[in-house]
Amino acid sequence: MTNVEQEAAAAPRHWEADVLLRDGQSAHIRPIRQDDGDLLVQFYDRVSDQSKYFRFFTAMPKLSERDVRRFTHVDHVQRVAFVVTLNRRIIALGSYEGDGSGRAEVAFLVEDAQQGRGIGQLLLEHLAQAGRERGIERFVAEVLPDNERMILTFRDAGYRLVSDIEDGVMTLEFPIETTDTAAGVMANREHRAEAKSIEMFFKPRSVAVIGASRRQDTIGQALVRHLVLGDYAGRVYVVNDRATSVSGMPAHATVSEIQDDVDVAIVAVPADSVQDVVLDCANKGVHGLVVISSGFAEVGEEGRRRQRRLLGLCRSYGLRLIGPNCLGIINTDPAIQLNASLSSHMPARGRAGFFCQSGALGSAILEKVTNRGLGLSTFISAGNRADVSGNDVLQYWEEDDATEVVLLYLESIGNPRKFSRIARRVSLRKPIIAVRSGRTTQGVPMGQIVRRIGAPQRAVDAMFKQAGVIQVDTLDEMFDVAQLLAHQPLPRGRRVAIIGNSDAIGLLASDAASSVGLVVNRSMSLGAEATAEDFEDALDAAIDDPDIDSVVAVYVPPINTSGEDVARLLAAVGEQSDKPIVSSFLGAEGVPELLRVPDVAGASAGRGSVPSYPAIESAVRALASVVGYAVWLRTPNGPVAMVAEAEPAAAKKFVNQILVEHPDGTDLTHSELQTLLACYDIDLWDATRVSTLRDAVRAGKELGWDVVLKATADRLRERPDLAHVWRSIDNQTEMRQAWRSLNDIITDPGSAGFVVQKNAPPGIPVSVASVEDPLFGPVVSFGISGPLTELLEDRSFRIPPLGERDAEAMVREIKAAPILFGYRGSEAVDVPEVERLVQRVAQLQHDLPQVASLELSLVLAGAEGLTVLTASGRVEPVADPRSDWFVRRLPDLADTLPG
Repeated sequence: MTNVEQEAAAAPRHWEADVLLRDGQSAHIRPIRQDDGDLLVQFYDRVSDQSKYFRFFTAMPKLSERDVRRFTHVDHVQRVAFVVTLNRRIIALGSYEGDGSGRAEVAFLVEDAQQGRGIGQLLLEHLAQAGRERGIERFVAEVLPDNERMILTFRDAGYRLVSDIEDGVMTLEFPIETTDTAAGVMANREHRAEAKSIEMFFKPRSVAVIGASRRQDTIGQALVRHLVLGDYAGRVYVVNDRATSVSGMPAHATVSEIQDDVDVAIVAVPADSVQDVVLDCANKGVHGLVVISSGFAEVGEEGRRRQRRLLGLCRSYGLRLIGPNCLGIINTDPAIQLNASLSSHMPARGRAGFFCQSGALGSAILEKVTNRGLGLSTFISAGNRADVSGNDVLQYWEEDDATEVVLLYLESIGNPRKFSRIARRVSLRKPIIAVRSGRTTQGVPMGQIVRRIGAPQRAVDAMFKQAGVIQVDTLDEMFDVAQLLAHQPLPRGRRVAIIGNSDAIGLLASDAASSVGLVVNRSMSLGAEATAEDFEDALDAAIDDPDIDSVVAVYVPPINTSGEDVARLLAAVGEQSDKPIVSSFLGAEGVPELLRVPDVAGASAGRGSVPSYPAIESAVRALASVVGYAVWLRTPNGPVAMVAEAEPAAAKKFVNQILVEHPDGTDLTHSELQTLLACYDIDLWDATRVSTLRDAVRAGKELGWDVVLKATADRLRERPDLAHVWRSIDNQTEMRQAWRSLNDIITDPGSAGFVVQKNAPPGIPVSVASVEDPLFGPVVSFGISGPLTELLEDRSFRIPPLGERDAEAMVREIKAAPILFGYRGSEAVDVPEVERLVQRVAQLQHDLPQVASLELSLVLAGAEGLTVLTASGRVEPVADPRSDWFVRRLPDLADTLPG
């Protein structure tokens, strides 16, 4: 084969992926290879005659050598084929063949034993994405009317189908462009598959502990003890090849020797032995593994290689993996009572689901949950997070009726775009509270090897805010907010009433509330001798007041007073109130017994219980966080705002032409930037670069004078005194004066980068920028132009695509925003036009991942419109697709475990 033929035969690396099937089991999809002939023949032999007939419309019991060669030798351009593999066998084949006109015929064949698992939909998704990358615009499929499964596969894909029947064959044709409907269908299937894969961990009918030991001080013995003594409702099996019994239970040498089915295996054996366990579990048909064992990526390079082999084996045999190096999982449902963890603390039944990446921190978290009396529905420690991640668990919690509040302790984010998409959807139904370690350092703990996010920290914070996630700084703050959300209704707004029996603490509460954006509409001090009746009258008045959204109650008991009557009163009012009540009661933390309303199950504090905080500042801060979430929830962002005048197809063609000439990427020239921005209805003004006075005079004449001479070097254009700019030049004499003056005051004028540009209308200088982060994807930012903005980090960030209100919020949330709205009597700028510019840049960056960076560094926003004067940008080839591409895929081993 020639070098050209070898290059044509190479498929992009990102076409290969691990995927989840409808039942939550994993499989592998990849382009077919030329050495797949034997596997293909074996696969075809397992397919029924009826399925073969449906595929080829004729009896075709065997594949000839010619058929095998045709299927395995493709060019990955006009002829593309994917196979789905499981247990190192091909279980499905899908392909398309183009005719050179942007049209391709697509077909599938799925092993009968694997049908009904959503494999056809997966093949269609991945083939469609490959087709889009290769310039295919439409798929055509010929299907026999009796082949109902395949017809349903196409109809359920979300594309706009056109069908016809001729000579007993149904022809289906549809464009494969990514529509909102098709993307929604894909996201729904992804959601169901990932939720199902997590459900099998939390609701297993049987659990095998591999590495169970008779020694009391071992991990295996602790796991057995916690399962049995925790009253797990399912069957527990112990696996130990050196014992006949463990804790009075018969021991099995291997999982395969267990006669009954095993749903989940808890693994606590030395790291070197875990791979053998995977093979044994795969042979038994185990659904998933929880690997407690350490000695993987957290210990160095050899551990990383061991972890890569472990995950590769799990993926190849269809197993999902929690861990390794994790604490385990817990489900407090009385019908299940699963404590498959190293923690002896089985939390009470509650409304919160908790995801924690750290195994070491997990025990402390569970103990803190118990001390707070919070209660959990489920708990999962992901450890090194080799496979199962927070995104998977969010998919499960979204539909879990037992979980009303989601708690996340995150040490890294492997797929932030997917997290943003899922979290935004979940937040509309259930609040998510997150603590993210390494926010300042962007550090990643050992064992969790993910690509670093290059986007600024504030961009990551903006992503959380966009998704409605309540982000807090500490675990204590997380529990402060969680206990409020778990027991009290959401506030309607920011207006609060402060009621207490201490003037000093009431004043502290008012100051604290104002500092976090709450509005104190009522502050009542009832005096040190206030009775329960006094509190009742004040609380009733506040709750009935339409100008009050929430109540802060402060009770400091006088000497020799228990406060039980006030506690009973607070609990009674809290149970009846439709407005949230928080308290600082006796300096207690959590929900004290005195303030509890019994839960339906009697296990923990129920709805209406009044949470208490040892410091009034903690109470107010927690309330402010919940108010922020309530405001986000009641202010819908609306659908993605699209720029009607945009021409993304023309922009993509233009950028690709540049990359053909510059395959390693290049900085865009001024004229190239003008062409690119014009595709999104952004007018970048002409600017003529000059190096001599003669050039400057010529440029001024060509522009019809009334021009500006300015230096554009970074060291000069960021000067706040604007000494590098000479405005309103109308003739040759004035240009000579400007040239000499600027050359006199600028050091090294030869490198100043002088340009001549038409004089723009007056306005406030603003800047809009975007960047393509390798992991994070597109990021857009806005701020006032100039060095002070950079030094004070006064920029707003969002993650495209932007909703209807995102651009509006970006413009208003910077600290310098008042200058745009008539600060100190000045004329307000055309803010709607500024918002439209932000939206245009955001859509450009969303549409074009090839744009590595784009900055409109000087935009003059005036009272009537704006002027884009200065821009810079760079395009680079896209080595990998964005982390949230238009196909379902599990995290790539090559992305998470390099080396």
